[in-house]
Amino acid sequence: PEKKVLMVSHTADLAVSFGRKVRNIIADPLYQQIFPGISLSADSKSAGRWETNKKGEYFAVGVGGAVAGRGADLLLVDDPHNEQDIINGNFETFEKAYQWFTFGARTRLMSGGRIGVIHTRWHQDDLIGQLVRDGTKNPKADQYEVFEFPAVLETDSGPKALWPEKFDLDALERTKASMPVFQWNAQYMQQPTAEEAA
Repeated sequence: PEKKVLMVSHTADLAVSFGRKVRNIIADPLYQQIFPGISLSADSKSAGRWETNKKGEYFAVGVGGAVAGRGADLLLVDDPHNEQDIINGNFETFEKAYQWFTFGARTRLMSGGRIGVIHTRWHQDDLIGQLVRDGTKNPKADQYEVFEFPAVLETDSGPKALWPEKFDLDALERTKASMPVFQWNAQYMQQPTAEEAA
């Protein structure tokens, strides 16, 4: 309840929508059973900027937004890249997000703070790709534990859908057949490759 959360997405609207959901959970009776006495500060209840009665904070911002004066015990980055930019070939979006993260959001992390980055792998130079590469080049840099969830798992008994209730193997195979290999590798298998390498 006393920690500061900085929530980042490719647009402030998306980050604010996450804040609204979290803010509403705090008012839920079940939350109150688990965390009695924790509530929103009476004078701070906007969806994208609110505080708890224990001086914890939630601040939502889009990539490129101002974060000066903010601190983060938890820095969450969800979908820093706009898929429309990528579809339109605007790969500068990767460098823009990386520069803003490195010179802006990352500098707000407080001692002992944590970072979580969640996004579809679009390209070798997307934010996750660049952050992992930084850690490989410099062992003193942030070291990220990477979790990948490919849509199709290779098992001893053959390919299996990761989430068959949502996307069965037949549906995934149709999707794969309907797009370029490099897009399938990145968006569905979490293994971005250069277009020419695919």
